Amino acid sequence: MCMLAVSMMVSAGNPYKKYTQNLPFDMPEVSAPKIPEREVSLSDYGADGSGQSLCTDAFARAIDALSVKGGGRLVVPRGIWMTGPIVLKSNIELHLSAGAVIQFAADENLYPIVETSFEGLDTRRCQSPISAVGQTNIAITGYGAIDGNGQYWRPLKRSKVTDSQWKTMTSQPGGVMKRNDYWVPSAGYDKAETFSSMNVPEKELTEDEWQEIKRFLRPVMISLVGCKNVLLQDVVFQNSPAWNLHPLMCENIIIDGVLVRNPAYAQNGDALDLESCKNALIVNSKFDAGDDGICIKSGKNEDGRRRARPCENVVVDGCTVFAGHGGFVVGSEMSGGVGNIMVRDCQFLGTEVGLRFKSTRGRGGIVENIFIDGISMTDIKTYALTFNMYYGGKSVAEVLADGTTVQQVATMPVTEETPIFRNIDIRNVVCYHAGFAMEFNGLPEMPIDGIHLKDIVIRADKDAVFQYSKNITKENVKIDIVN
Repeated sequence: MCMLAVSMMVSAGNPYKKYTQNLPFDMPEVSAPKIPEREVSLSDYGADGSGQSLCTDAFARAIDALSVKGGGRLVVPRGIWMTGPIVLKSNIELHLSAGAVIQFAADENLYPIVETSFEGLDTRRCQSPISAVGQTNIAITGYGAIDGNGQYWRPLKRSKVTDSQWKTMTSQPGGVMKRNDYWVPSAGYDKAETFSSMNVPEKELTEDEWQEIKRFLRPVMISLVGCKNVLLQDVVFQNSPAWNLHPLMCENIIIDGVLVRNPAYAQNGDALDLESCKNALIVNSKFDAGDDGICIKSGKNEDGRRRARPCENVVVDGCTVFAGHGGFVVGSEMSGGVGNIMVRDCQFLGTEVGLRFKSTRGRGGIVENIFIDGISMTDIKTYALTFNMYYGGKSVAEVLADGTTVQQVATMPVTEETPIFRNIDIRNVVCYHAGFAMEFNGLPEMPIDGIHLKDIVIRADKDAVFQYSKNITKENVKIDIVN
């Protein structure tokens, strides 16, 4: 065993302190976890880096060996390490050397069904490829890649892929062609869709029925639940079965310098969903996804309100989002509330929407104290900025294809199920081209309230639309209509 001085801190102090200084809200300093000065190699535990055999037991033995000694760094050498689920423990750093690929096996039998949360609801899913529950001081670092083998799990829409991709992916054994434009990977998946909403079963199931629909219960790739002091740094996270990174109810989390990517056709392929977390930094990272890029959530409807854990004290700084349904997104699962969020110095390049705020009646929750400063956007397919309180599970492009998203609706009573969006400051935004400039589409009983727009330039095909919104202030806002 080689003993090395492994520290997440530099001698000059905490390099992450600068991100929590001079914010328009109070936020404590966030620092990286301190991992014990101990190191082992995965290859020392009988793992095979040829990609030809499973390393699941080797990962487990190595993590257990470090854990009983108080923790340390598990180094994954270069090579392809095929494996089932990896469970992280306190004081463990999973470090991928340059040239290392952790490849998760395409075999549903390796991923048991567990109690968890998905789409903001308490439910059951297959165990995530990498998970940790209630652990402290954990890290995933290095210059390798983690691949979730997402194509084994995901459904496919014909409109999202080329002819050759469609032919190749729908030729997988066991799949079901539901229509000539929609394919699912198993008969169980097909059955589950008949009694599910937003990927979550809506009826009581026997254990046999749960097992029958396992492929439908595709997991998020990185699931961190109730963990404290977390670092994800430099690694490539790609090709997840569902959402890619999902920290849930975590505290003191840093995501730094990562590349998170999914194919553009990946159904529910969000890059990052930060849910009900507190004190989080998302910095210097790149996201390229089939759904939302950087998304802030806090649970859905009654389950989210019962949890009552807002997502708060978050800084997003120096990040890039490529393809995806939104660059920076809040919602639609925000029933526990969202507040004290700073997004600055980011670029969105070719996303479907730039800044996206979404919810619907039934959610409840308050979204407030959001500060956005310094966003550059190019080639935004729909809206540079949208607030829409009528989210129904479709992307903005799909909604626009069905017709306008703005329409007169009846006023409903205000209850705990009424979502509230207020006190949001957006400034120093440049959008070179968008399909639409802005959309403010609130509820008649609860208008979008107190949005301040300053120093904004948007070049778009169509102008801004404002409905059911109040106290919207504009300073030096210029919209250049090109058609």
